[in-house]
Amino acid sequence: MSYERIPLEQFPGTFSTAIELSSVALGGSVISFSDEFFAEAFHLLLVEPPPSLKGQFGPKGALYSGWETRRHNPAYDWCIIKLGTTGSIYGFDVDTTHFNGNEAPEVSIQALYRADPDSPPQENDAEWSEILPKVSLGPSSRHLFKIPPTDKINYVKLNMYPDGGIARFRVYGLVAPVFPADVSTAFDLAHVFAGGRVVFTSDQHFGVGSNLILPGRGKDMGDGWETKRSRQKGHKDWAIIKLGDAGILSHAEIDTAHFKGNFPESCELHAVACDDLIPSNTPDSEWKLILPRTKLGPHRQHHFQLQNVQGVPYTHVRITIYPDGGIKRVRLIGHRARGDAARDAEPEPTVTVPAASDDAVSSPSAPLRAERARAGVVIPALPLTPEAFALFGQVVQAYEDMNAVPSPRTTRVTGANQGTATKFHKLALLESSYPADARATTGLSVYRCKPVDVADKWEVKLLERHPYTNQAFIPMGAGQELEDPGKTYLVIVALNGGNDRPNLQSMRAFVATAGQGIMYNTGVWHHPMTVLNKAMDFTCVETQIGDGSDLDCEIVTLDDWNNLYTVQLP
Repeated sequence: MSYERIPLEQFPGTFSTAIELSSVALGGSVISFSDEFFAEAFHLLLVEPPPSLKGQFGPKGALYSGWETRRHNPAYDWCIIKLGTTGSIYGFDVDTTHFNGNEAPEVSIQALYRADPDSPPQENDAEWSEILPKVSLGPSSRHLFKIPPTDKINYVKLNMYPDGGIARFRVYGLVAPVFPADVSTAFDLAHVFAGGRVVFTSDQHFGVGSNLILPGRGKDMGDGWETKRSRQKGHKDWAIIKLGDAGILSHAEIDTAHFKGNFPESCELHAVACDDLIPSNTPDSEWKLILPRTKLGPHRQHHFQLQNVQGVPYTHVRITIYPDGGIKRVRLIGHRARGDAARDAEPEPTVTVPAASDDAVSSPSAPLRAERARAGVVIPALPLTPEAFALFGQVVQAYEDMNAVPSPRTTRVTGANQGTATKFHKLALLESSYPADARATTGLSVYRCKPVDVADKWEVKLLERHPYTNQAFIPMGAGQELEDPGKTYLVIVALNGGNDRPNLQSMRAFVATAGQGIMYNTGVWHHPMTVLNKAMDFTCVETQIGDGSDLDCEIVTLDDWNNLYTVQLP
């Protein structure tokens, strides 16, 4: 087996777009070893660099963050590692940092693929194949090796001759992606297990970009992507994610978990279809804006519907953050683009709106109605978050973590009720602009809402708005952390269009919990209250005349559009 030693300064050009298949963040684990007398083998796979424990001693001797065996082995020591995910291997980092005089002099590496997870390999299995021959190591340094890409592998065996210590062991390669059998099934196309890769970052001073596509939400700020603080006006940072396969995107999740005082002020997403691994030569004009610049909040998952994605396959997504900061994860939900010849012959349905009615309800022509009835527009119902709802109104809710409050610099939070409560001040303000002679009054009403009979889709047949007042609906139930998980309701909204009718292209749908109230901005079009699963009571705060006139409420129906707009429930 041939191999190449890679100088440390060439790491970025060799392995920066690879996946660390052995990482514990992916589920990598040590399953067996010959000996770990001085230092335990699990240290090999830790994400953080090995710290110096110089001068610290335990009952067996000096302490090290690494794997160290006892002396005088007549043969060799070994450690079997199950990779976090199956993949093709093309490189290693064998790190002996802080092992000086007790480092492993030489290592070799073997590998195999075992389909049965209940039958892990043993030391002397005949299936082991050598992928890195015996190579020499040095004290307290990182040793990088590149090999020709292997076939599918999920176990490696690290052999050291004859004994000694290794601080960290990294296995680099590409994931064997796992896709849904049905190409129409939506999933995270950026996820590392789907073959996603972070192929470029403008800066990763505190946290590397490859963390963006890892499983789960991590454990602290150290396993996210975080850039240095910028001091230049107009600064921005960005990362480019190559999707596991070309896909039709629907919505995105931007997670700022654990980033409470250092989350980005805002972000935006662009996408492109490109055959290159890193689309460095792609003109900026070819990158399509799929999420306009949107404010972010601290320590939470943000869910955003994407635009310019209907029927368009993309291969790369660029996330830009302003001006800097940290993000934990990026999820890009969609389905794989159609791949076989029969499906390629039938193009993905698209929606083309005439310029005259580009942003508002009107009476479309019969051919257009027929085309739209066939194609349809499906809107994903996403979890309600303050940032995604900001164009339409405010989310009214409490927060268990005071550092997770939206706009933490401007939202006032105080203790109340002699220390038995926390008050979140003025999360939404009342407003009205009725004519002076309208004699409108502000009051509280109660809506008792029965659950609607809906499976996984809801057809949007009408929208309403209140042109002279905003309007709040507050569930009369438990707080967000204590709520009945079965109590949810659907929020469907749209901005006003150029001819004073709903801008249907701006329509968004959200699923709210019993711990979340909403305040519709004045004039925002919205669907009547739609409760899911279980009956709910709402307190409604509004200003109105109460005579049933259009001053209080305007309604438009979408029947002429053949029930074109459908909300897809989670």
